Amino acid sequence: MAAPPLTDLSGIARVFSNRNYAIYSAGAWVSLVGLWVQRLGVGWLAWELTHSGFWLGAVAFADLFPVLVVGLFGGVLADRFDRRRILLVNQFLQLGQAVVLWGMTWMGVITIGWLFALTLFIGVVVALGQPARLSLVPSLVRPADVGGAVAIHAVNFNLARFVGPAVAGYMISAYDVSWAFLFNAVTFVAFIVALLLLRLPRQRPRATNGEGVFQQVGQGIAYAVNHPGIAAVLLLMAATSFLVRPVFELLPGFADHVFLSDAAGLATLTSAVGLGALAGGLWLAQRATALGSAAIAVACSGMLAVAGLVFVATDLLWVGAFAMVFGGFAAVAISVSTQTLVQTGVPSHVRGRVLSIWGMLLRGVPAAGALAMGSASDYVGLKPPLLLGSLLLLAGALVLARRSRTEMRALETAEAPAPAAAT
Repeated sequence: MAAPPLTDLSGIARVFSNRNYAIYSAGAWVSLVGLWVQRLGVGWLAWELTHSGFWLGAVAFADLFPVLVVGLFGGVLADRFDRRRILLVNQFLQLGQAVVLWGMTWMGVITIGWLFALTLFIGVVVALGQPARLSLVPSLVRPADVGGAVAIHAVNFNLARFVGPAVAGYMISAYDVSWAFLFNAVTFVAFIVALLLLRLPRQRPRATNGEGVFQQVGQGIAYAVNHPGIAAVLLLMAATSFLVRPVFELLPGFADHVFLSDAAGLATLTSAVGLGALAGGLWLAQRATALGSAAIAVACSGMLAVAGLVFVATDLLWVGAFAMVFGGFAAVAISVSTQTLVQTGVPSHVRGRVLSIWGMLLRGVPAAGALAMGSASDYVGLKPPLLLGSLLLLAGALVLARRSRTEMRALETAEAPAPAAAT
């Protein structure tokens, strides 16, 4: 079914008619603006301290990679305990990290080692809380609105990606980078208040039937691997996340070395990604069904690869920004469509664990890719690794479209068979 035009806002209005989701979304958006202000500030600070592609990739790695180590345990927490309480603790820990980062930068005692350590800490905290955040969404809306809620969160995330870098670019240029970290600390208050205002029944701890944490983690992995549709979706996420998406973490290096620009140029590129992603999220938010999600995921993987090829073919900032608009659109379409397939095709008792795997691929694999591309860039420059990744992704999307189309489409109506190993 084709999506309504962007001028038709009825789908978005329907999702926001859910009181809990409206409150949650407003608080989350303010916090997400702060997240993008800090993320750009951290990347710029890492580059200022070292002027090294390796360290730029290493800091991105510290932010995103921990989800590969602890993300599955976050999924067990989300399936066992009250998800709102998990998020509240998580937000207070992130608030503390932002305050410490601001204080050390403001006093001039920050080093690349401390920046790496603080970024690693926040990466672990976010990884543990992400499954609870993702799996909380169905409890905030009517069942028919889950797909729209997933897309609207992507809109929020990428509207923040558009606004946050502009705020950060102004703060860094007019004052200094420490203001970006203080701004982020303040924005956490809005999300904490929103979580406290939600009217939700308390989620009682679920019975484990004597199963240990590692056994439950294994069950989630077995479900994902043995389910043909879910396995194909996760493989697509892994490919896009490792081969091309790391360019978003390496934009400070591209802005400086390739486009010969400063913090304003970095803000332009990052905002271009956000603008494209915002358009993609708004388009998907109007879809009244999950039908077509598999085709969107595969087609936009090809679009992301082409955007990467255009990006490496130019040294003009405006052309690079144009490519990043399409890259942002494709990236958010892949993210929303694959998450929608997981949300609709996986039963609730294992959803937190499968979403934790999806979250690992969304956050952790780009970190590994950024580290690999950043390390290679110190020897061959920034463009060749992205060129290779874009070509491989384009080929992979074509292969996946031919071999796994039926299995992925079955998830759109939750008709894909659950494997026997899933419990």
